[in-house]
Amino acid sequence: MLRQHVHEVTIPTKGRGFYEFTREVERLVADAGLKTGLATLHVQHTSASLLIQENADPEVRRDLERFFSRICPDGDPLFRHTCEGEDDMPAHVRTAITAVNLSIPIARGAMALGTWQGIYLWEHRTHPHRRTITVHLLGE
Repeated sequence: MLRQHVHEVTIPTKGRGFYEFTREVERLVADAGLKTGLATLHVQHTSASLLIQENADPEVRRDLERFFSRICPDGDPLFRHTCEGEDDMPAHVRTAITAVNLSIPIARGAMALGTWQGIYLWEHRTHPHRRTITVHLLGE
């Protein structure tokens, strides 16, 4: 029988960076008791994004941050939307070119993630925030 579960995960951030929350979603999947299905994650913000990325070497995440700092630097005079500071519009651009939704298959009672894959919230603002992610589980 097909079942659905909807949860919210709140992640407090300390500013720009990556915040892994794989374990929280794994617990939700286990508690739901689904053997097969789909986990859909959606971050409810326009200045943070979601991604699946390597969780073994933190240099991967630092390289991603360095790359995005090069292509979309804070304080770029191109941007006029600066209501909340010089990181305001760059945070929106970073979100626009990454993802606010993830879909992860559930197989054999667990998310079908690879060995080195982790689920991350990528905070694009330089100041602390509380980010809300909706987790929708569908399966049997």
